[in-house]
Amino acid sequence: MEKVSVLAITKNGINIGIKLKELFPNWEIFAPVKLSNENNSIIWYSEPTSDKIIELFKNSNALICLFSLGAVIRLIAPHLKDKKTDPAVIVIDDKTNFVISVLSGHIGGANELTQEISEKLNALPVITTAADVNKTIAVDLVGREFGWRIDDDTTVTKISAHMVNAEPIGVFQQTNDQKWYKQLPKNVTIYDSLEELKKSNSKAHLIISDEIIDNELSQESVIYRPQSLVIGIGLHWDTTKDTIKEGIEHCLKKFNLSSKSIAKLVSIKKPEDVQGLIDLGKEMQVPVEYVHREELAEIITPNPSTTVKAFEGTASVSEAAAIKVSKGELIVEKQKFPPNLTVAIARKID
Repeated sequence: MEKVSVLAITKNGINIGIKLKELFPNWEIFAPVKLSNENNSIIWYSEPTSDKIIELFKNSNALICLFSLGAVIRLIAPHLKDKKTDPAVIVIDDKTNFVISVLSGHIGGANELTQEISEKLNALPVITTAADVNKTIAVDLVGREFGWRIDDDTTVTKISAHMVNAEPIGVFQQTNDQKWYKQLPKNVTIYDSLEELKKSNSKAHLIISDEIIDNELSQESVIYRPQSLVIGIGLHWDTTKDTIKEGIEHCLKKFNLSSKSIAKLVSIKKPEDVQGLIDLGKEMQVPVEYVHREELAEIITPNPSTTVKAFEGTASVSEAAAIKVSKGELIVEKQKFPPNLTVAIARKID
């Protein structure tokens, strides 16, 4: 975790903080200056603890408090926002009997961190989130390690309730890593197609796909977007950002694909990179990759062009680049946007 702050306000707490610093050298330990023992591994503060805890809450990925749970709750309560932005908060008692996951257990990582700390301190982890207690799937964490994005998180709470209540859950996975769960709970069934999923008796669904899902099905589903689409782009040196963007959006809409699953924009390596493509990559926050013409010329594509070969030294740019970088299959053949753009899309194979 990027920034972890530990707050101690008692002598025992300071000793625990020193031990945590030994176990996790990158963590920062804070304690009141009135308790200073001149230990240089601790950051001694002079402001009121009620102010310090809020500063750390707002500026840390995780906040570990070495004092009572009730006091922590009273101090941070006015500053809570939502589970997407609040940091992980953990409480450890003065005798290290318990490590308690208090806030942002799943998305914030408090549960995982609680387990890690408790093992190192030989303490009892206290985790109360239903998915963990029932040892079932944490719906809001599925595919997180693979970079999957939840398409619409408004359904997460509803589908999570079905999951922890052990009601029938159907799963359809179109793309990406199949090993996202070691052993599925008994109430979870995998289906080979969306049609099978629709016909099943499932109360809710988990869908891993880069395709747009119809509204009726999506309302009872959590849809995960894997980074599976590689967009191949053939363009001129002066093709603008807006032109490329419009071409990509047209293709995604026409072929029912989600922009949230775009992994890369790829094109031929030119003497000078095209500014329009650079700008679009930054705007979309999608990496841009270039492939040399010699590599593209080796790729067999369905729509080679003698004109493209004359200008670029390879008979295909958009299709060849998409296939080459994805190492997968072409799912959208070359779409032409005269006079200066072609777009093709391939699906990655992990």
